[in-house]
Amino acid sequence: MDISYLRKENMTKIELGKKGEIYVQKYLEKLGYFIVARNFKCPYGEIDIIGIDKNELVFIEVKTRCSKQYGEGREAVNKIKKKHIKKASNYFIYQNSLENHYIRFDVVEVYFKKNKFWIYHLKNVLW
Repeated sequence: MDISYLRKENMTKIELGKKGEIYVQKYLEKLGYFIVARNFKCPYGEIDIIGIDKNELVFIEVKTRCSKQYGEGREAVNKIKKKHIKKASNYFIYQNSLENHYIRFDVVEVYFKKNKFWIYHLKNVLW
């Protein structure tokens, strides 16, 4: 991943990821999503963003990149990551008594280059 221009700004991978999550939250809110939680953590893992889109509870994994040199963001959501997201989402659903809601799992890729960003929203992709 070419992050040379980000290093000039002293931005770490963690900071880049957080910046991507902020862009995605703003993007989703413009689409009419209600954001329920960000960075939900539990013993089973973490979910970047949890939102409501119309009548669906949506669990969103955000992948932020500076280039596609090492693959697309969605490729980083492997079998193990999917398992953790599923367990964490089940925990959230149980904890908040949301068993009777429609749910969806999305991946949102964010690409930064020269202080511009692009978002690719992949809906219902994990299962």
